[in-house]
Amino acid sequence: MSVPDERRHTEVAVGILLREDGALLLSTRPEGKPYAGYWEFPGGKIEAGETVEQALRRELIEELGVTIGPVELWKVTEHDYPHALVRLHWCKVRAWSGEFEMREGQTMAWQHWPLQVRPILPGAYPVLQWLAEERGLAFDAPRLD
Repeated sequence: MSVPDERRHTEVAVGILLREDGALLLSTRPEGKPYAGYWEFPGGKIEAGETVEQALRRELIEELGVTIGPVELWKVTEHDYPHALVRLHWCKVRAWSGEFEMREGQTMAWQHWPLQVRPILPGAYPVLQWLAEERGLAFDAPRLD
């Protein structure tokens, strides 16, 4: 029996697109969505019957107009936003084809360390920390309190 206020996880596939020069692709959340204007890694909800990879391929075509190559399932994190409890399936992607199109009116930016874009969606902080550590660099997440 479930507790009445129990929140279900929304499963989300997230793509960390990495260029050969080490830059990461971030894009803004579109108007009309929670946290509109915040910077995030592209991706979206995993639909019933989809694998993480299938969902990520679909979402990146829908959002960015690109077809991704091999997907490396990397980490899984959870974040409790006021509007949703999300389980984020982080995938590294190093190859894609097609021209980037911002199909939801968002803005995109390739970022090197230190990241220049702000504000960043809080659910991305742990992953940015790990990515920075892989490079021997620091990522100072803004305080949330």
